[in-house]
Amino acid sequence: MVLGLGWRLHGDGRTPGPGEVVRPGERLSWPRTVGLGAQHVVAMFGATFVAPVLMGLDPNLAVMLSGVATILFLLITRGRIPSYLGSSLSFVGVAASIKAAGGGIGTVTGAMLVVGVVLAAAGVAVQALGARVVHAVLPPVVTGAVVMIIGFNLAPVVARTYWPQDQWVALLTMAFTLCAMVVVRGFLSRIAVFLGLVFGYVLSWLFDRIFGQIHAPNAAGQVTDHWRVDLSGVAHADWFGLPAVHAPDFKLSAVLLALPVVVALIAENAGHVKAVAEMTGDDLDPDLGRAIAADGATTVLSTSLGGPATTTYAENIGVMAATRVYSTAAYLCAALFAILFGLCPKFGAVVAATPGGVLGGITVVLYGMIGLLGAKIWHENDVDLGNPLNLVPVAAGVIIGIGNVSLTFSQDFKLDGIPLGTLVTILGYHALRPLAPPHLKGEPPLMDAAEPGGDGDGNGHGDTGGGPRTGR
Repeated sequence: MVLGLGWRLHGDGRTPGPGEVVRPGERLSWPRTVGLGAQHVVAMFGATFVAPVLMGLDPNLAVMLSGVATILFLLITRGRIPSYLGSSLSFVGVAASIKAAGGGIGTVTGAMLVVGVVLAAAGVAVQALGARVVHAVLPPVVTGAVVMIIGFNLAPVVARTYWPQDQWVALLTMAFTLCAMVVVRGFLSRIAVFLGLVFGYVLSWLFDRIFGQIHAPNAAGQVTDHWRVDLSGVAHADWFGLPAVHAPDFKLSAVLLALPVVVALIAENAGHVKAVAEMTGDDLDPDLGRAIAADGATTVLSTSLGGPATTTYAENIGVMAATRVYSTAAYLCAALFAILFGLCPKFGAVVAATPGGVLGGITVVLYGMIGLLGAKIWHENDVDLGNPLNLVPVAAGVIIGIGNVSLTFSQDFKLDGIPLGTLVTILGYHALRPLAPPHLKGEPPLMDAAEPGGDGDGNGHGDTGGGPRTGR
């Protein structure tokens, strides 16, 4: 399987049996696979659409290029890593800083393009030297923390942006989505997120008819009287339109401002690949470098045309965790949908009209599931959080990441949230390890233990690398 074409039909193609999963090289029937692809589009669309808006880029171009990037990613990773590549939110703060310093849109995309080149080069190096290089820096205790930070860092988006726009619609949408995931049987439970979106959309429309306008914050945070569902933009949008592209512009000051994001992107990619590996049961270490390089390559492609940087989406990992369908065929369908929708401004207007309360009800479930995948990594690798060497740096990094704590170096450069939390976790762990007493260090880091001779005790366990060696 090169791209994954010719997927094997899983069972009868309808619904996996209890405890079964649909693996990356498998698929359900095509109608069901297309439906799952549509759900992945729904999951990624909010952030993929919002990120370029925040950076001043064309959202329809971003959506279209996200589809192209996903196909390229599947090609480079040979269809082994089911992931969707949407707009990266890691650069929103960087873009604001570049613009504050007088840079334009071209300067922003130029800086992101250089980051993409560096990320691709790092991926090539990891692929040549082996995933052990990354795992030596990111053992399970660290990787679990990074995955947790990535998921829980999104909590303020729910609490401050989506949920307050309509708390009752958010609550009812959340309840419906929970029931659809747990109570509903068969294929419908596997498109629970999509059903939750439709339910919330219809509910918001009904509330408008029954209760009239709502007095609450809008998407900009301003408290006004407004309709929950505003379709005025849909009526004025064209059915077909080719997004405008523009060339990047390179300025050293902007590039230096954006380069630190590379560290976070490598950790983010490693965390995502690890999360997918934990869910599918596949050994994806041999493909880690390829995944990082693919992310860099797709970022170069997108930014060279005026789009945002791309990254593997935690939102879609959450969908896979909920559906237990890891078929790359669904991602191919999602990518094709995105390309078509990116060429349809009217579709973008419909999605942009999704009420914030609806997004609040859905994301409060998805973001939490993403974060808890980090705890799953700790559990399945027997990470000992009673060991201060594991506990202390992770505790600090997770709080920084979730609380979006910031560290300002200058007027134009600061680290916060995911990047800062990731750095504190990684650097804290490795700085403390040489200083820790022998009984806390146990055996060498995870990948070092794979060297001939290991730790010599033959039990295959250690308290810092995450427990049993799985060969990953």
